[in-house]
Amino acid sequence: MSDRDYQEQEEIFSKVVRAGRRTYFFDVRATKADDYYLTITESKKFTNDDGSFHFKKHKIYLYKEDFQEFGDTLKEITDFIIEKKGGEVISDRHQSDFKKDEPTPAADNAAEPNHPARFTNINFEDI
Repeated sequence: MSDRDYQEQEEIFSKVVRAGRRTYFFDVRATKADDYYLTITESKKFTNDDGSFHFKKHKIYLYKEDFQEFGDTLKEITDFIIEKKGGEVISDRHQSDFKKDEPTPAADNAAEPNHPARFTNINFEDI
């Protein structure tokens, strides 16, 4: 059975984990043979230059025969990380320590693509 066949199968149970710009979807689905499997989808939001946004998604399929090893390995790896680095999210600490220089109003405006501060003054005598 192809991945497409699995993707079109009935969704049985779902959980969502929101984590900043990322959202994780854990979906239990049924095969045509009425067996269950898990899909884990990471969806990450990206903002375009024009202010609109789009999502990039990555999906994995996890089948029952792999649950035990997958779960054991996930626990081993997460325990290792917590043991070596603790539970604190280091990037949060660095973000609170980071003091950003305040830009000047002209610099803020110049970041806009069509703001006059982005254009060079040209006199017709210079041409």
